[in-house]
Amino acid sequence: MKRIESQVRSIPYPQEQVYAKVSDLNNLQAVADGLPSQGGLNISIKNLRCTKDTAECEISPVGTISLGIVSREPFKCVKMETLKSPIRMTAWIQIVSTGPDSCKIRITLDADLNIFMAKMVEKPMTQAVERLAEMLAMIPY
Repeated sequence: MKRIESQVRSIPYPQEQVYAKVSDLNNLQAVADGLPSQGGLNISIKNLRCTKDTAECEISPVGTISLGIVSREPFKCVKMETLKSPIRMTAWIQIVSTGPDSCKIRITLDADLNIFMAKMVEKPMTQAVERLAEMLAMIPY
């Protein structure tokens, strides 16, 4: 198992507002729109389909990915797992209040990789996790 954690990011919105947005995968489009064109990643996201609890899309060069929310801890954490993916992954978005109008987030990703795969994909996965955290810190809540 390979664990990747993003840097902690500050968000100038209340913890409850941030949680409301990240705990509903219908809101994933705003984040996905920012990934392909920025951050130096060579990722293309197509055919994103979301419900409150699931999201599915085609990610080039990976293939079709489907993920679902498996638990919510208001207003602190959202846990997701891949439902369809070449790699089994679990991700957490942790949210901590830092005041009435601000909070911090961190994304943690556990990927079920053998040692050889881990060395090959560690850098792009780390970049993707960091970029996602950066996008979550930038979007309006």
